[in-house]
Amino acid sequence: MSELVTRTVVEEAAPTGVEPPAQDLHPNRTRAVIALARFEARELLMQIPVLVFLLLYVAYTGWGMFNGREGMDDYPVLHDVDRSTQTAPLLLALVLFVSINRAVLRSRRQGTDRHFDVLVMEPWRRSLAHALSAVPFAVFTALVVGFEFTWAALKPGAVGHGSLAELLVGPLSILLAGALGVLVARSIPFTFAVPPFVIGMYVLTTLVAASTQGTHWVQWLAPVVTEEGAHPFPSDLLGRPAAWHVLYLVGLIVLLLCLALLINGGRTPRIKAITVLALAVMAQGIAGQAPGDSAALIAARAKASATPEKVQTCVAHERSTYCAYPEWTGQTADWAEVVQRVQSLAGGPASAERLTVRQRVDARSGLESDSALEPAKAPGVVTVGTRWGGNRIPEFAVGVASVLVTGDETSSGEVCDARSVIIMWLALGSESHPLTMLRHVRLDDSITGGGLALAPTNPVSMNAAQTEVIKELLQKPRYSVIPKVKAHWAELTSPKTTTAQVAQLLGVPTPTGPGALSVKTCEE
Repeated sequence: MSELVTRTVVEEAAPTGVEPPAQDLHPNRTRAVIALARFEARELLMQIPVLVFLLLYVAYTGWGMFNGREGMDDYPVLHDVDRSTQTAPLLLALVLFVSINRAVLRSRRQGTDRHFDVLVMEPWRRSLAHALSAVPFAVFTALVVGFEFTWAALKPGAVGHGSLAELLVGPLSILLAGALGVLVARSIPFTFAVPPFVIGMYVLTTLVAASTQGTHWVQWLAPVVTEEGAHPFPSDLLGRPAAWHVLYLVGLIVLLLCLALLINGGRTPRIKAITVLALAVMAQGIAGQAPGDSAALIAARAKASATPEKVQTCVAHERSTYCAYPEWTGQTADWAEVVQRVQSLAGGPASAERLTVRQRVDARSGLESDSALEPAKAPGVVTVGTRWGGNRIPEFAVGVASVLVTGDETSSGEVCDARSVIIMWLALGSESHPLTMLRHVRLDDSITGGGLALAPTNPVSMNAAQTEVIKELLQKPRYSVIPKVKAHWAELTSPKTTTAQVAQLLGVPTPTGPGALSVKTCEE
């Protein structure tokens, strides 16, 4: 009986020493890879360069959110904001590339490679864990990008709409850095190879960019393509293959990772199949983003640039009409406020003139061409751009005042006399801090000497004597200047009136500098 029991126990215990089917080990292996990835991610976070660049990325993003350029971020264009989130993560991606590369080579530097041979986890799974250690940083980048975009979208003056594909580029660049760091470490297992690799990639991309001269399909092979420089376009004129670019990046990331795993011994059928699939996805993304601007897009840009009235919506505020591209119609009330403020200071027929404020943008040369807008030739037409807020507001006021004084934007570009004094006073006279606005609106950021005051189209020229008179006028209470402006409107807007005569008519000290007694002053 005892022998039967012993034999039964031995027979039942024997199977416990047999290796279970491979599929039973997959969950454990997956958990092991994830655990190692979490450990490596913590190790990355404890490295000073990674931590510093992570904090710099957050600080730079926060500074941009709370300290917008010239106040224009109070009226963000959301389909430009999504692209602006793509550049800052690149520095974090670069430091992660270097750090992950060093982490993969840690065992080689410390001479512990041979100890890994006794571990259950295969070498290629350790490489996979190193690549996955970039995922928490990509998630963090996605949170920062999402917060940055949401902050802009919730502003009352926001226009347009963003693209999810554009917002994904920043986080994907982090994952790309992780995959590339592992691939370089497995292909060139030397720590000193990283600096030459980075320098070589920079030189190569520079040479390719110079030789291809910005060819569309080559340009879009880069991880980030911001295409900045031009004034904001209506969203339907962007023509950016953002979705295709995201597909290309996803395929590229997976392909690089699979190549690293294959090099490291992971030649399983599954990895080989994923490699082929990633290559197909990347090729499809390249094919989708390769074509340049279509004929329909070029025609639409030309139409919106040359004949904006065909694609705009016009609304009336008080006596004037305001025409805007569809996404900017909500800003017409802000434009009307500026027009009414400037026009309330004018005299003669200008105080009751019916203006047409038309929004314009030159989209014909693409997103990287900052083309100047040609002045409108029609009488009573004032141009307003697609940027608003900050200095754009007093610049628009200068444009309105120029048309009220000269009749049209083309003539305002030919002002070479004392009419610049009344133009600048109309534009800035009702500001709470007029001298500050004068400094901001001038090209040289100064309130002394001659200079140019910016406007949506033609700038306004003023010499030193005219600047002196303008400063005196802006320091006087406007209620004391308004009656004199209205009483002497004809003389003040005459091209034959000198700067000295304007000063006498408005009751300010007569300037003594060059050009005070001359009618034509542009060459003095």
